[in-house]
Amino acid sequence: MNLLRVGHKGADLIAPGNTYASFDAALTAGVDMIEFDVLRERDSDRLLLAHDYEDAESRTPVTFEEGLAYLIDERFEGIGFDVDLKLPGYEGPVLDALRAFGVVDRTLISTQHVSSLAAIRAAERDVRLGWTVPRLSRDPFRSRALQPAAHAVAWAARGALPARAATAIRERRCDALMAHWRLVSARLVEAVKRAGGELYVWTVDDLATVRALEALGVTGVITNDPRLFTQL
Repeated sequence: MNLLRVGHKGADLIAPGNTYASFDAALTAGVDMIEFDVLRERDSDRLLLAHDYEDAESRTPVTFEEGLAYLIDERFEGIGFDVDLKLPGYEGPVLDALRAFGVVDRTLISTQHVSSLAAIRAAERDVRLGWTVPRLSRDPFRSRALQPAAHAVAWAARGALPARAATAIRERRCDALMAHWRLVSARLVEAVKRAGGELYVWTVDDLATVRALEALGVTGVITNDPRLFTQL
C-alpha cells in the first residue's frame, strides 16, 4: 500500500491552517487526506475550524459547516478528511454535520480524548475513529528544561504503546492510531497491522523522517508541508 499523504490543517506551512486557502494549497500539493481541527466556540454551540481558543480568537475562523460545504466541491472529490476534535463534549453535532453533508464514509474522526471515541462509536458504529497519542497541549521538546523528562516519558511510552494500540483496535475502540513521530517504532507498526488497524504519524515536516516512516510501513504521514511528498 502506498503511503497516504495527509495535509495538516490543510497545508499550514503554505497558507494559514484551517482556512480555504490552506485546503486549496493541500489540494494543489496532491494530498490524499486533509486534516482539520474542530473546536466549539466559547459560550456558543457554533463549531469552528480552529486549533485552540487563542487561534479562534485571533481571527475570524471558518465554521465547521462552512468548511464542509467548501470541501464537498467536486475539486476535492476522492480526498478523505481527518476531523480532529480538540475537546470532548460536541461529538453529536459533529456527527450530525458529517451526516448532513454526506461525508461520513470519507471521514476519519480523531481525538486525544477516549471519552469522545466511546461517544462517537456508540452513536455511529461504522464511522472510522483515530486515537491520537500522546495527549499533549503543547510540545515539551520545545522547552530545553523539559527535554530530559520528555525523552524519558517518550521512551517509556514507545515500549508500552504497541500492546495498548493493538488492544484498542481489536476492541474496536478505534480503527487507527494517530501517533507522534517520536513514538513510532517497527514494533508499533507491526502491532497495529496485526490488529487490523491503520497508523498515521504526526506532524512531520522533514523529508528524511517522511522517508524513514514510509520505509517502516506506516499508513500515512501528516505534514504541514505536503509539497514534501512530491520528493518521495
